[in-house]
Amino acid sequence: MSYEIIEKLKQAIAEYKESEKLEEIGRVIESGDGIVKIYGLKNVKAQEVLSIETKEKEIKALALNLEEDSVGALVLDDHIEIKSGDIVKRTNKLLSIAAGKSLLGRVVSPLGQVLDGQGPIFSSEKPTQCLLENPAPSVLDREPVGTPLHTGIKTIDSMIPIGRGQRELIIGDRQTGKTAIAIDTIINQHLDTYKRTPVCIYVAIGQKESKIAKTVELLKNYGALEYTVIVSAPASSSAALWYLAPYAGCAIGEYFRDKGEDAVIIYDDLSKHAWAYRQISLLLRRPPGREAYPGDIFYLHSRLLERAAKLSKEKGGGSLTALPIVETQLGDVTAYIPTNIISITDGQIYLESDLFYQGVRPAVNVGLSVSRVGSKAQTPAMKKIAGKLRLELAQFRELQAFIQFASDVDEATKKKIKRGQIITEILKQPDLDPMSFDKQLIILYAALNNHFDETETDELPALQLKLIENIEKLHSTDILEPLRKTGKLTDEIEQKLKTAIEKIVAK
Repeated sequence: MSYEIIEKLKQAIAEYKESEKLEEIGRVIESGDGIVKIYGLKNVKAQEVLSIETKEKEIKALALNLEEDSVGALVLDDHIEIKSGDIVKRTNKLLSIAAGKSLLGRVVSPLGQVLDGQGPIFSSEKPTQCLLENPAPSVLDREPVGTPLHTGIKTIDSMIPIGRGQRELIIGDRQTGKTAIAIDTIINQHLDTYKRTPVCIYVAIGQKESKIAKTVELLKNYGALEYTVIVSAPASSSAALWYLAPYAGCAIGEYFRDKGEDAVIIYDDLSKHAWAYRQISLLLRRPPGREAYPGDIFYLHSRLLERAAKLSKEKGGGSLTALPIVETQLGDVTAYIPTNIISITDGQIYLESDLFYQGVRPAVNVGLSVSRVGSKAQTPAMKKIAGKLRLELAQFRELQAFIQFASDVDEATKKKIKRGQIITEILKQPDLDPMSFDKQLIILYAALNNHFDETETDELPALQLKLIENIEKLHSTDILEPLRKTGKLTDEIEQKLKTAIEKIVAK
């Protein structure tokens, strides 16, 4: 052995340091139905990701129950292979999802896995890891909601306005058009040129995969997928993914909000989310409360919805608007989950089955629907025109109830009923046909200023189309463009609009 080799060996031995690496491990003592009970892991944190070593592969789990001598964890993968005695290690990482611009137009699972079969998402961009559970912005970090978020639905934009940073609940029985309102809102964002287009996040919880695929195709056909992210936890997936889906969507929304952009998130729907959490809690042996929901079911949704906010200019001025959807049973809004979410949100859009079957669609009950932000979240022009709309509809409803018992009514009452019927008719709108706010203004202005009074209700849909087409062709620069840019209805524009409507209606 040469002298050089001996010297190298001596040097290597001198430089060797024994490194002790202590690793905290636990063992599975019970497993079943997607829940594991683990002995050990004394220092584990809530919401920490754990790694379970099975014979075949490593399986991820989420620490939820921290008890004195054990940890209850939620399995995030297939739980079939987990056996009692399997080793569990800490990862020292809280559950997070990768977020970035590349997510736009993609369909992902609540764990960030690709579901649309279009290859990796972040091939050209380094993603930001966003925690699924984040504290809501403090009062000092927020500013009042004041910028409108136009849905493209005349009833909502005129009477139940939504502002950027607001939380507005969409509530009603099944098959009354709740998802349709959410999809129309997404589609309308690129039609509406009043303010910058927000990023839309659609969270599908417990829906059929065919329905989610249909939604993706719809958004693609209407050119809305390019600014939309879809977080999918279909009916075939586990309760764990149903539970995590809204938090994953919210984390993605916060990424855009914190960059100073506007984002809109739709949770479709939080009833199924509550069912999943009830299932998980009962399996974790947490004591059941009302309707068998756990005691912290209110906190489950309040900590999620409080993250929607309009940030102050110091914090970048971004916003996250939440549109949660809740399904009621036979119109019962006094059930546990609906009352909880109504008390958390800044208003609700209530869809009624009776109106839906009468052909009034969207089936919004204007009397029970409310926006607690109100006209602050409206353009000055809409505020000016639609101020008396709700009152006229309310008067019509009272007279409608009264006329059923009266055999003869005077002319003034007949006139009010006719006006009410006209307003009800012009507020009807088919699915997937959102209307930009400047066009809404024209229709509402004509109806509320008696221009449609001599028209039969069955002729109104054709007259509305004719009115919009004519004003688009002849008055695009002097009426529509100023309305879009400023959102104000000046006396000059109003006079031009009045003259244009009179000419078209008179034909």
